[in-house]
Amino acid sequence: MVRLFLLAATVASGALAAPQAATLTTISSSATSTPTSASTAVASPTGASDATLPSQSPVPPKQAWCPSNIFCAGALLQTVNIAQLYPDSKTFVDKPTSKSADQVSTDFFNLNNNSQGLPVTYGGITNFVQSDFKGEGLELMPTTIANDSSPSTLGTSAIPDSLSRAWAGIVNGYWGSLIRETNRDVLCPNNPSGCESSLIPLNHTFVVPGGRFREQYYWDSFWILEGLLTSQLYDVANSTLQNFMDELDRFGFIPNGGRIYYLNRSQPPVFIHMLSRYVEVTKDTSILDRALPLAEKELTWWANNRTISITSPYTSKTYKVSHYAVNNTAPRPESYLEDYESANGVVGGNDNPGYTDDQKAALYAELASGAETGWDYSTRWTKDPFATLGDTTNQQPLLRGLNVRGTIPVDLNSILYGAEVRLADLYDRSSSKRSLKHRATASSHRQSAEARKAAILDLMWDPEKLAFYDFNSTGNARSGFFSAAAFYPLWNNIWPKEVLADESKAQAMFASVGVVLAQYNGTFPATFISSGAQWDAPNTWPPHQYIVMEALNNVPKNVSTKAYPALSSDTTSWSLVPSNQLGLGQSQLPVQNLAAGGNAQGDVNWSNGTWSSGGAVPNNGTEKWNKALLRGMANRYFTSVFCSWYSTGGSIPGMLNQLSPEELNATHSDPSSTGHMYEKFNLLDIDAAGSGGEYTVQAGFGWTNGVAQWVAANFGEVLESPKCPAINVQQASSKKRWGWGWNVDEETTSYVGKRLKGRDGRYLVEVTREQTAPKKK
Repeated sequence: MVRLFLLAATVASGALAAPQAATLTTISSSATSTPTSASTAVASPTGASDATLPSQSPVPPKQAWCPSNIFCAGALLQTVNIAQLYPDSKTFVDKPTSKSADQVSTDFFNLNNNSQGLPVTYGGITNFVQSDFKGEGLELMPTTIANDSSPSTLGTSAIPDSLSRAWAGIVNGYWGSLIRETNRDVLCPNNPSGCESSLIPLNHTFVVPGGRFREQYYWDSFWILEGLLTSQLYDVANSTLQNFMDELDRFGFIPNGGRIYYLNRSQPPVFIHMLSRYVEVTKDTSILDRALPLAEKELTWWANNRTISITSPYTSKTYKVSHYAVNNTAPRPESYLEDYESANGVVGGNDNPGYTDDQKAALYAELASGAETGWDYSTRWTKDPFATLGDTTNQQPLLRGLNVRGTIPVDLNSILYGAEVRLADLYDRSSSKRSLKHRATASSHRQSAEARKAAILDLMWDPEKLAFYDFNSTGNARSGFFSAAAFYPLWNNIWPKEVLADESKAQAMFASVGVVLAQYNGTFPATFISSGAQWDAPNTWPPHQYIVMEALNNVPKNVSTKAYPALSSDTTSWSLVPSNQLGLGQSQLPVQNLAAGGNAQGDVNWSNGTWSSGGAVPNNGTEKWNKALLRGMANRYFTSVFCSWYSTGGSIPGMLNQLSPEELNATHSDPSSTGHMYEKFNLLDIDAAGSGGEYTVQAGFGWTNGVAQWVAANFGEVLESPKCPAINVQQASSKKRWGWGWNVDEETTSYVGKRLKGRDGRYLVEVTREQTAPKKK
């Protein structure tokens, strides 16, 4: 048998009321999408085969919530990580065993207690892992979409720009490579005693984010669902929700991801938001019969496990508010080495912080709580967010200074407010909407939502700085640290009364968006502090672009009557930012470098009444300020994702040729690459992936694809052809008008590149349509 922990109960899916654009099958030769196969990492120990492993600190306590002696905290997991066989700690815990759990434990015991009394060597632990474990991710089976929806069914047919429309169709085809099912049959067919895996098996099809994230994840799935709904893959969207309902039914909450080592924490609670979007788009209210009681379970878990009372230092009122707070006293299995070194110092090094067992346990709880936020990690979660300003080389001070559990996050509480409002609305749409019980329940949720809204406006809204901030329960005050979380209340339609009465204050809330568009090449960052952590500058994340755009879209009409200000030497984007809103002076912001050398100064990306890579100003001259920023954000995100895809090998048959091998080599790619959809991007470079954090940047990528599809479907009419930076290599082929940019076939009608020099000195590509007559043979 296959030993798969905590099997979720099989529950029949709700019937779909909406038409389905595609059906799922197992892999077949007739499928139109090519699935991604599981990969197997090769062990690369950091020491010689006969070298003894370094000494290690005592093994932390066993965690009651994690039931495995192999994949959870214990001697086996710690020893494998001390050997550093893989660059990513997650690789090992995603490998199913090739033998029974008892046999694996015996083999490990014998490794440590051999007849010669020899210490464990790198070679010994490497041989043990290779002998007793299989390839990571083999418990998952790629599936394919039998009938891909065509670009014309995506809502993209309304995109006037041909290149943007064609690329949206390309992105739509990527879902097939990310769809999975649980594979219960291939783990150990010749071993009657079974094997063990860390996977939480799911009963329904699901979409993985991509890369190392080879299982279903909680908050990623919200933006994946947006893309699936845009692509009319309603059956896959339904299956995604059914899997989460299975987990709510089994565990009482939705874990961070689909592995047993995530069973002590959740992620931002967006299930009800997902359910609401699904019903809104598909009109399938039959799912609510099962979903509503389980949505109640979701809110109950957060109320019982992540909610505390805070008395406001501003009004003396007491509120129930939520925070991230994981019970954990050991390194996270998927990041075991990283957590171990934060608490004990680098393996083989001399930087041991000298923590007591209690201090280590507290740090492990903070690290796990940080992972629950989805923002793992950021200076936002530290006791002193500004202490690491400018230091991007050493992450340990940041990690050892985490104060996640003492932070009342504005985004979490805004999400829970939105969940209560949406759940009340779903009760109104259910088949039992006229029942007194459902009407009373809906009313109760609206009352709870209003109470939480009052808490957010009291504790987290600063009427002087005109922004929302986290509340620090340790210091009993607002943090004053600005981040993309400031827009979550606006996404959920929480608008302060002074903003509703004054359009200039409404504009000031979004002044930072104008700064990003005018002063930087990329998209909106998680924070404006560069620390080396992946949820700080210069990294920008697709979910945040979505939330900022949704917030702009939600601006009430009475405070969005004016145009965006014309920037000049007197009126700069920075001058529109309220005093101390960002908590930083202009000189402390991330520096935008110029390709020609030096640093950009001021609004270098503002010209002719708009932003570079921000779309064109409508001819009718009636565009309001929020719609202008929305146009700029939509174009900048679409361009950022497109250009990083193109610079890593992307192409569109008959329209856009792949870059030359020399150009691809400059981006560390080659002609075998077909373009990467990265998980995160860069404030400073519109064609670069993000960086930093505990692992290398991942490609795939679920939420990136989902937000790109959402942008194409909702803002396609304002999208212009992406303009990408030139790649500085020699011209490579006479078949191209330029040795960079879009390749042109001299004998056909095609897109051609026109060289434009940007204000920052970089060369951009403008795509235009040119009619060329076929050459005579």
